[in-house]
Amino acid sequence: MSIPQAIVLGITQGVTEFAPISSSGHLILVPWLFGWPKLADPDLNKTFDVALHLGTLAGALVYFRRDVGRYLAAWVRSIRTRSIATVDERLAWALVLGTVPGVVAGALLENIVQEHLGQPLLIAAMLAAFGVLLYVVDRRAAERRSISDLRVRDGLALGVAQALALQPGVSRSGVTITAARAMGLDRASAARFSFLLSLPIIAGAGAYKGLDLLRTGIPPGMGGPFLWGICASAVSGFLVIAFLLSYLRRHDVGVFLWYRLAAAALTLGVVLAGVRPAGA
Repeated sequence: MSIPQAIVLGITQGVTEFAPISSSGHLILVPWLFGWPKLADPDLNKTFDVALHLGTLAGALVYFRRDVGRYLAAWVRSIRTRSIATVDERLAWALVLGTVPGVVAGALLENIVQEHLGQPLLIAAMLAAFGVLLYVVDRRAAERRSISDLRVRDGLALGVAQALALQPGVSRSGVTITAARAMGLDRASAARFSFLLSLPIIAGAGAYKGLDLLRTGIPPGMGGPFLWGICASAVSGFLVIAFLLSYLRRHDVGVFLWYRLAAAALTLGVVLAGVRPAGA
């Protein structure tokens, strides 16, 4: 893998992690579409993807640094007092419990997802199906609640939705925004909670794979691609969060539906035309 390829993949990760168009799906489709060679070790491929996610996490933590500090302090305070007395404490517990389904599903299904659910045609189907679902729910749902109205059990329900995004093409932010809109949250609140809910999952996956990388080390010649990919992912992730939170205050999700349908159609067309194989 060259440094320019790593930068492209870093930008791809940063843009698609928070836009509701599936980062995991794009990290498979982009190198598949261009015929870029994968790293020799499948586990290292996964570790590189996680490294890009850590870059996005860094950008997101910079953007949400005040929120993270406030909710972390509220959670510790709630544990100390053994009560949930404030909005911040309620939201902190919603985020904590919302993380559990994704952790459990990831631990149980990681190998199945990695070995069987990354086929381009399956990703295309998920892009189209969950894009339509996002758009239909967004158009029909009322905007009667804000993020401060979320209850602890709402966080758990959104965490179950987030776990569906283990399937590449579903989109973590897309499926949680869909579920939050179905609960009546306004678009900006749905997006904000979705982004915050992704942070513990990304951090946990990064820590888990990071330990493996510390044990094995980065192969010779891969230090540059890893570094540039992480930097590109961090910067693009920060910028996309700022853009999306502003955009969704004034617009619906139609543009993301059309993009997902176009990406699905392109993938199908490339396979049918014999330009690329159906397998990743």
